[in-house]
Amino acid sequence: MWSVEYVLGIMTLAGIFLMTVLGLSLLTGFTGLFSFGHAGFMAIGAYTAAMLTNSGVNFYAALLCGGIAAGLTSLIIGRLTLNLKGDYFCIATLGFGEAIRLLLDNVQWFGGARGMACGYYTNFWNVVIVNVIGVIALAFLIHSRHGRNFVAIREEELASQAIGINTFKYKMISLGISAIYAGISGGLLAHYLTYIRPLMFQLLVSQELTIIVIFGGLGSISGSVIGAILLKSLPELLRQFAQWRLVIYGAAVIFIMISRPQGLMGGKEITDFFKKKNKSKGEVKAQ
Repeated sequence: MWSVEYVLGIMTLAGIFLMTVLGLSLLTGFTGLFSFGHAGFMAIGAYTAAMLTNSGVNFYAALLCGGIAAGLTSLIIGRLTLNLKGDYFCIATLGFGEAIRLLLDNVQWFGGARGMACGYYTNFWNVVIVNVIGVIALAFLIHSRHGRNFVAIREEELASQAIGINTFKYKMISLGISAIYAGISGGLLAHYLTYIRPLMFQLLVSQELTIIVIFGGLGSISGSVIGAILLKSLPELLRQFAQWRLVIYGAAVIFIMISRPQGLMGGKEITDFFKKKNKSKGEVKAQ
C-alpha cells in the first residue's frame, strides 16, 4: 500500500515538470514552434538556482534568478534561430540543449560530470503554489490580445504578418516566457533532489516534455496539466510490472495518440465543458 509521503513525492515531481510543460505549451501549443531544447533551459535554471542558494541567497529569489537566466539565454538563442522555419528551428533547439549539457559536463566550475549538491528547499506545497501562479499567469496571457497574436501565428504566419503582427517579436516573447518557466522548473528540481548533474538534462527529457504537451492536447492549458500528472505518475503506477513497466507505458501513450490524435483535451479547456452545461441548462429553461 502506498504511503501518503510516496504519493506526495510523485505529485511533487509531476508538479515540478509541469512548469516546463506549461512553458512548452505556450511555445508549441499556442505559438506553433516545436522545441527539443527545453532540458537545456531547465539545466540553466537548476545550476543558477543551486549556485545561488549555495552562496546564501534566498530560495525563492534563486528560483526567480534561475528563470531569468534561462529567459535571457533564450533571447540569444531566439535571435539566432527564430528565422529558421519548421524542422530547422527544432533541430537548432535540439543542438542547443545538447550543447548546454556538454558544457556543464566539461566545465569544472559547474562541477563537471560529478554534478553539484544543493540544499533541500522544494516541497509539495511550494510546488503547488508555483504551479497555481504559473497556470493563472499563462491563462491571463493566452486570453489577452497577445495570446490571440500567438494563436494567429500558429494558425497562419503569413496572414498574421499581413494584418500587422510582428511575428518575430511574438516568437521571441513566447520563447522567452517558455524558457523562464523551464528555468524555474529546473530550480525546483535541483532543490528537490538536492543533487544535479548534466546527465539529468539529456535529450530524452526534452522529448518526454514534448510528448506530454502533445498528449494533453496542443493549445490547452488543462491538457498540459492533466498530461503532466498522468505521464509522470504512470511509470510509478506500473512499477509492480518491473522491467515491463516502460513497455506498457510506451504502449499506453501510443494507443491514446492513435485513438485520439488531437490529445486528451483536443485544444479545449476544462472550463469549456462547464460553459456548455450552463448553456444547455439555459436553453432548456428558455424553452
